Amino acid sequence: MNRAEIIAASLRVVVKVGSGVLTGPQGLDLARVVDLAGQIARLAARGRQVVLVSSGAIASGAAKLRPGFVPASIPEKQAAAALGQARLMQAYEEAFAAHQLKVAQVLLTAGDLRQRQRYLNARNTLFTLLDWGVIPVINENDTVAVEEIKLGDNDNLAATLTNQLGADLLINLTNVDGILDADPRLKPAARRIPLVQKVKPALLKLASAQPGAVGRGGILSKVKAAEKAARCGAHTIVANGKLDGVLDRLVAGEDLGTLFMPHSARLTARKAWIAFDAKPAGELVVDEGAVRPLCEGGKSLLPAGVREVRGRFSQGQAVRVLGPGGVVLGVGLCNYASAELEKIKGLRSGEIQARLGYKDFDEVIHRDNLVVFDLEDEESVACLLSS
Repeated sequence: MNRAEIIAASLRVVVKVGSGVLTGPQGLDLARVVDLAGQIARLAARGRQVVLVSSGAIASGAAKLRPGFVPASIPEKQAAAALGQARLMQAYEEAFAAHQLKVAQVLLTAGDLRQRQRYLNARNTLFTLLDWGVIPVINENDTVAVEEIKLGDNDNLAATLTNQLGADLLINLTNVDGILDADPRLKPAARRIPLVQKVKPALLKLASAQPGAVGRGGILSKVKAAEKAARCGAHTIVANGKLDGVLDRLVAGEDLGTLFMPHSARLTARKAWIAFDAKPAGELVVDEGAVRPLCEGGKSLLPAGVREVRGRFSQGQAVRVLGPGGVVLGVGLCNYASAELEKIKGLRSGEIQARLGYKDFDEVIHRDNLVVFDLEDEESVACLLSS
């Protein structure tokens, strides 16, 4: 499919807009907000469900407090977010009302996405809003989140939402023309990469991890987000949000930005949550004999294959599964707590009862709760897991 066909087939779209697009030296760029709302309204009028992930609260609040002020400490950033988020939502509400559209504010933290029930509650709320024809405007809850005030937060959030909602397309609007073939600070003649079939190690090395003057997410975080969405079957376009009519032009099929193609082997939303959002509480090192059944045979992990237990975790928590050489083979939800596994590692399933006095499961991790990664894709997997 060409670009126009891809977008025409995308019925649910996540649009992420960065601080560098929405704000300037004087704070929130209201004209930009109005223009963006008009383009999203036209997208919705074509029958698309649209979710907007919007940065800009910290930059807006800082400028509102004092022009030129750049918050440095965590408390300053959190306070600026509290000040700016209200102004940001007011601007969106007024801009979308001109098109007879309602907006809803949704503030999330990583904790809301790591805990399965909260993750599902958020998803159900978003689906209800979309069914009502409301545009959800989502932002990281910077006022209470500490860990998330770092590189790539809303890029990662947008990818998680793309997978959570089963969206077909993620449009990531930034202040550059897409992914370039060189660092433009070092090579001014760097050219745009129009298409990425697969995120390879060379692209990860190329992507700059330096944030812009306003936002926190650099090019590397956008590549990571695109790769994360690709693993659930979604396309991603990284484009310049400051281009006039950028969404309208993308919908028309114009060759703007960088298009990332989805993986052929796609994770379900649940398995994507296990792989990338359920923060691992520990690690299990398996022996050589367990690697092939797990990676090639689609088998469950049995206690006989576990060589070492690292960390302390409870039943049902996520753990990383490592091969003998330390390579990450996958991530799964563990049926036994770490203290129990220390007692049954290396045993056959039939021996669990005698060792523990009970046996809740034959498997340490059932294959339905295990995401196994492609060993040939080790570097991109490691990059994603570091998000």
